[in-house]
Amino acid sequence: MESDGALAAPYLGGDMQNFNVPPIEGVAGGGTAYGWEHEDIGPSHLTGGTIDPTKVQSADLLHVWCMPSTANVGPQENPRPLEPVALLAARNERESIQIALRPKVSWSTGSGIAGAVQIQSTDLCSSSGDRLAVGKSVTLRRVVSILGVPDALVPLHAPVSQINLLPGETSAIWVSVTVPYDQPPGQYEGQIIVTAMKPDAGRSALSYLSRDEKHQLYKELKSCLDVVEPLDEKPLEEAVNRAKYVTSSLRKILLLPTFVECRDDHTSSDAMDEDNIINPSISIKLSVTVWDFTLPLTPSLPAVFGVSETVIEDRFCLQHGSQSWYDALDQHFEWLLQYRISPFFCRWGDRMRVLAYTCPWPADHPKAENYYSDPRLAAYAVPYLPILTCTDTAKDSLRREVEVLKSKSHWKKAYFYLWDEPVNLEQYDMIRNMSSEIRAYAPDARVLTTYYCGPSGAELSSSTFEAFVKVPGILRPHTQIFCTSEWVLGSREDMVKDIVDELQPENGEEWWTYVCLGPTDPHPNWHLGMRGTQHRAVMWRVWKEGGTGFLYWGANCYEKATVPSAEIRFRRGLPPGDGVLFYPGEVFSSSNEPVASVRLERILSGLQDIEYLKLYSSKYGKEEALSLMERRGVYLGPESYTLDHGPIDLMRADIYQACNFGTGIPFA
Repeated sequence: MESDGALAAPYLGGDMQNFNVPPIEGVAGGGTAYGWEHEDIGPSHLTGGTIDPTKVQSADLLHVWCMPSTANVGPQENPRPLEPVALLAARNERESIQIALRPKVSWSTGSGIAGAVQIQSTDLCSSSGDRLAVGKSVTLRRVVSILGVPDALVPLHAPVSQINLLPGETSAIWVSVTVPYDQPPGQYEGQIIVTAMKPDAGRSALSYLSRDEKHQLYKELKSCLDVVEPLDEKPLEEAVNRAKYVTSSLRKILLLPTFVECRDDHTSSDAMDEDNIINPSISIKLSVTVWDFTLPLTPSLPAVFGVSETVIEDRFCLQHGSQSWYDALDQHFEWLLQYRISPFFCRWGDRMRVLAYTCPWPADHPKAENYYSDPRLAAYAVPYLPILTCTDTAKDSLRREVEVLKSKSHWKKAYFYLWDEPVNLEQYDMIRNMSSEIRAYAPDARVLTTYYCGPSGAELSSSTFEAFVKVPGILRPHTQIFCTSEWVLGSREDMVKDIVDELQPENGEEWWTYVCLGPTDPHPNWHLGMRGTQHRAVMWRVWKEGGTGFLYWGANCYEKATVPSAEIRFRRGLPPGDGVLFYPGEVFSSSNEPVASVRLERILSGLQDIEYLKLYSSKYGKEEALSLMERRGVYLGPESYTLDHGPIDLMRADIYQACNFGTGIPFA
C-alpha cells in the first residue's frame, strides 16, 4: 500500500446485491481468514459433502446477531446471541442498528465465498395500521471496509437483496429507520429475514421481473391456489392428494421473498406457513417506538460542512457553470440536508483564502430561493466573488447578491467565510478589508473566521494561548463568528471561559468550533478507525462547551481523480478519513448517488442528541442537563466519555420521560 494513504476501495461494478468485497489490509487490520479452521462448524450433517442451503436451517450455516450503530463491526467480530431489536425515536429522527453475519461453514464451492445470503425486510406496522415503509423509512446498506475499517454504507435493494459472505469473516448490514415529520406516534413492529441461499439463486429469471410483472404473477398464482383448495373436500382420494400437492407447491412459491413487496400486508412467511413447510430463515424482530414529539426541522445548531466544487468538477469531468455542474451541486446539497448539515461549496485559493457559497445560483435566480428558504438549512454561506478576481464586475455582483439577500427573512442565516486559519497580520488585514467592503452594503452582515493561533508578528502576549485568546480584539468588528479549533483546547475545558470572555454577544458575536487534523485519539474526532462513540462525542463536546455553531472544512476532499469510479485516495499528510465523510457512488456500483460513511451517520446521531439536550435544558436548565450526561456516563469531557452504546439510549429515554410530552410541551 502506498504511503500517501491510498484507499483500497475495489471496483464493485454491476449488481450491488451480489458484490463481493475482497480482504483489505489497513488502519485497523485486514480482512484475512485467520481463525477460519477454528470455527464451530455446526451440526455433524454439515461437515461432509456439498451443502444445499435450501434443505437445512439457515441458523446451521451462519451466525446472525445485532450490534448498535456505535460499534465498528470488523471482519473478526465475534458472534453474539441474537436478540430482538427495540429502538426509540422521535418524529423527524433517524435511528440505526447493524446486523452482523458470519458463516459457520461454506455452502458454496469453488467461488472463493462461503455462501450467499438473502436479506428480506418488511414494513414496520403499528396496531392502528400506520406504517414505516421499507425502501423509504426503512433502508438497508452494506457496510464496506475502507483501509480495513468498516466505513462506507453501500445501499442495498429493498425489500429483498442478496450479499455474499467470505469464509471466516463477519459482514455487517446497516439498518436505518427514518421517522417522517408527521408520523403518528406508537409502536411499530416488523422483521428482517436472513436466508442462506445458493450463490446463483438471486439471478433467476424471476428476480429480473418488474414489480408489475411480479404482482401479476403473484395474483395469478394466488387465484390458482384459491381454485384448487376446495378440492380438499372432494371424496376422490387421487384428486385430494393432487390438490394437496399443488396447494403445498403454490404456497411455497408465494412464500418466496421475491413476492414480499407484492403482498398487501408485507407479512412474514409465518402467516402462510403450513405444518409440512419448513421455514429455514433467521428472523430478526424489529420494534420502533415513535415518541410523541418532533425534532425541529431547522437544526438548533448550525453545522456547516464544506463540499469541494473542484473535486466534483475533476472527478465527474464537469465544466464549471454547465447544466451538469448545476445538477451535481443540486444533488449534493439536497443529499446532505438529510444529515442536519448546512452544506457550503468551496474553492480554495492561495494562502488559504476560500470562496464559500451555499447556493450556486445568483440570489435573483428563481432556483436560489429554493436553496436559501429551505427550512432544513440552519445557515448559508454568501459568496464573496472578489476573492477570485477583484474586478469591478465581481464587486458589482457582490453588491447585487447582498442587496437581494438582505431583503429576505432568511438573511439572519447568512454568513461570509473569507479566509481559513489566517496566521499573520497581512492575512488579518485582508480579512478586515474584505469585511469592510461587505459591511458597506450590509452593516449587519456576519463574517466567519476560523483560527487556531494569534497572528505572527503581533505583540499581543508572550503566551501563545493568550495571543490566541486576543484574536477577537484584532478582528472586531470585521468578524462576528469566531470559529476556533478544538485542537487548541486539548483536554483543558477550563480554557473555554477565557475564549468566551473575550467575546461581545450583545453585539452579535458568536463562538463556533471546528476539527481539522486534530484533535487526535482519545479526543472526539471523525478519523477513520476511531471508536463509534468517539465520532458521536464531537457534538456532545460542542454542546457541553457552549459553542453556537460548528464548521467542518471538507466532506469530499479526497485526492484528485478524473474518472467517477476511480479508486478513492485520502490526501497526503492528513489522518485517514479527515476531510472525507462520503464517497462517490460510482466507486461501488453504477449508482451516482453519494455513499455515506458510518462516520457521517454518527454525526447525524450527535446532532440529534443536541436537540434532546436542548429540550431538556429548556425545561430544567443546562446544569441539570450536564448532570444527566454525567450521571449516565455519556460524556464528562474530551477524554472521558462512554465507550458503550447503552448509556446513550438511557439518557435519551430519561429526557423523553422527564419532559412528559403528553402535557403538550413544544419541541422547538
